[in-house]
Amino acid sequence: MEIAVLGLGCFWGPEIKFSKLKGVIKTEVGYCGGVDKETNYKKVCSGNTNHAEVVKLDFEPNIISYEKILEYFFEIHDSTTLNSQGPDFGTQYRSEIFYLNDKQKEIAERVLEKENSNLSRKVVTKISLVKNYCPAEEYHQRYLEKR
Repeated sequence: MEIAVLGLGCFWGPEIKFSKLKGVIKTEVGYCGGVDKETNYKKVCSGNTNHAEVVKLDFEPNIISYEKILEYFFEIHDSTTLNSQGPDFGTQYRSEIFYLNDKQKEIAERVLEKENSNLSRKVVTKISLVKNYCPAEEYHQRYLEKR
């Protein structure tokens, strides 16, 4: 089992899309890349935490590779808009790949470069080490209430 942490705007739609991929075992929405170890939606929306909304994926690399996940990441969001996706604006909606190790970083750089060359160097996606990941507790509470 491996983990991928991806910021591609609002986490609701992407979580559903990733959950349907063969080999993705579990999805979780949260926040990553900010200055605080703990945060919530209200704090993130203030613009002061520097967290991005993210989807955390647990996946089976023998079924789907990290590279394929990143290729899908670029398919399902606009990697050329800075700090926005559709009607959502703010740094929390940025496009960012958070890596957990050097292998993931190398793959992310390679896939991003390929995407960038396909889009005439307009990609604004960042690549960063996972920092201060926090699950979106308010989401998990609503999810549990629906069960």
